[in-house]
Amino acid sequence: MSIARATAEADPVELVLAELRRRGGRVTTTRRLVLRALFERSGHCTAPELAEEVGQQVRSQGLDVHMSTIYRFLDELEELGVVSHSHLGHGRAVYDLSPVAHSHLVCEMCGAVTESPDELFASFASSVKARYGFSIDPHHFAMAGRCRNCAG
Repeated sequence: MSIARATAEADPVELVLAELRRRGGRVTTTRRLVLRALFERSGHCTAPELAEEVGQQVRSQGLDVHMSTIYRFLDELEELGVVSHSHLGHGRAVYDLSPVAHSHLVCEMCGAVTESPDELFASFASSVKARYGFSIDPHHFAMAGRCRNCAG
């Protein structure tokens, strides 16, 4: 879905909320705040980080935000193609807006994360498919190794 690439004139948060409504989903204050936080931040974040960001705003309105609510909403957003989640090592899943699919390279030494274009793994994916009949998803897990600085 191209919602994450919305034009400057259209508020991407409102576009996503309209799509949620169209599909029968609910629009709540918490969902609106989570979406706003996703679109205003740059880079990856975890569900607890999102909960922390929106928690104070939600509580100031006399509401409460539960982690299960955040996770369910992130799952919905992933089904819509607005976010994707990845595992960048042994930690929690991280979420990122999904305008362009990309893979991740994570340094085992310093933890640096490098986003890589899909083309990087395209020939590898084709080889695996041809040889084993298995389709890989290079977005879900990161490729571990050593970055330029740590490799020496």
